[in-house]
Amino acid sequence: MTWQGDDFHPEQIGIMGWLRLIWRAPVLLVINFGCLMLLCLVRLIEQPIFGMRRPITPWITQFVCVSSLWVMGLRLRQKGKAMQEPGALVANHGSWLDIYTLNACARIYFVSKADVARWPGIGWLARATGTVFINRRPGEARAQQELFEARLRAGHHLLFFPEGTSTDGQRIIPFKSTLFAAFFAPDLKDSMSIQPVSVVYHAPRGKDPRFHGWWGGMPFGPHFKQMMGAPRGGAVDVIFHDPIRVADMQDRKRLAAEAEAAVRAGHPSGGNPA
Repeated sequence: MTWQGDDFHPEQIGIMGWLRLIWRAPVLLVINFGCLMLLCLVRLIEQPIFGMRRPITPWITQFVCVSSLWVMGLRLRQKGKAMQEPGALVANHGSWLDIYTLNACARIYFVSKADVARWPGIGWLARATGTVFINRRPGEARAQQELFEARLRAGHHLLFFPEGTSTDGQRIIPFKSTLFAAFFAPDLKDSMSIQPVSVVYHAPRGKDPRFHGWWGGMPFGPHFKQMMGAPRGGAVDVIFHDPIRVADMQDRKRLAAEAEAAVRAGHPSGGNPA
């Protein structure tokens, strides 16, 4: 299912919005790409010593995301914390801003569609920070599972969006269970956990509740401009729920259902399906 943005368009930002954009956008670029250069230099030392493990560079990513949210005027409110046990995190998906909000709260590695790797700017950042790129095609399910398993064995905390697409941030699409299969590998099942995370955006006063959402066929440029010109007052809640032990679940479909129920419980849309 793909949510269309035909009934919602980024608003004009006005004079004050342009002033905010003029100072925010360059600062954001300096933070992101300046630290990208630093991360690449550190990785030259980190990779030969630790291989797939990354004990240092995720701290740089977290600094970038915390700083970027401050620049954009988006207040982060965290409840709970990321688990320490092996496994992965799953969350609802409402915007490209999820990359910043979730990375600001935890040292994680995103799972993303393969075409994101080819995007100018964002693709470079994603590759440098260790993002796992996948094709959601049935014929590649086994290859995706093996890639997941390799990263999990390296001790990485992956984060993926089981909805399979972003929404307007005001609802949750039923979770797909395909990517949960990797956690049932014989040598992983007994040690793995899945931690559900609810992400809830709150628009600045007087703005459309979908203000931060980026979904369907919405172009990135106008939405980015809206975020850069937005007044302070917006906020995002990131709620970490109790981890679910994979060994306690019958199969991937049951695991996906339990994770979805937990994410819904922390979201204003409640238990109502989209």
